[in-house]
Amino acid sequence: MGSVLSGVPGGGWRRIRAGLAAAVAVPVTASVSVAASVALSVSASLSAVALAAVPAAAAGTVPGGDHLTVVVRHAGAGRDGTYELFCHPGGGHHPDVEGACRGLDAQTQWGRDVFAPVPPGSVCSMISGGPATARVTGRWAGRPVDASFGRGNGCEIARWDRLVPLLPKVT
Repeated sequence: MGSVLSGVPGGGWRRIRAGLAAAVAVPVTASVSVAASVALSVSASLSAVALAAVPAAAAGTVPGGDHLTVVVRHAGAGRDGTYELFCHPGGGHHPDVEGACRGLDAQTQWGRDVFAPVPPGSVCSMISGGPATARVTGRWAGRPVDASFGRGNGCEIARWDRLVPLLPKVT
């Protein structure tokens, strides 16, 4: 480890082994110890990666991926509450992690906001779907999410139903 396997005086290539599983070929253009430089560079890189992972682990979150917090009120029958959902990889304490992630994935399309409100001026039936409300916050597909849901008319009911099982099924 750390030894020079071959070299050409005054330049060329040296094959070195700097604590890695395989030998690495690097150009030699100076009289500085290439093995020492590469070993120091690899050590610094690995230290930076290890230190970067500490805050995510300490915070108890899944690094990367998508994370949503869903707060449901007035949905009845034990469906009210606050749920954490992680996707890519899946996790959290949402009642249906796999179904919610799969449903969101199926609706995610470039240029379309899955959580967009009903457009202003939409013609909606005046049917009430009950008092249930939900708020979804977090990140999805690399974008921030802060969306509120209700069931006050036909358009809002359809918007809610598109996001079941992320949101609870309300009848």
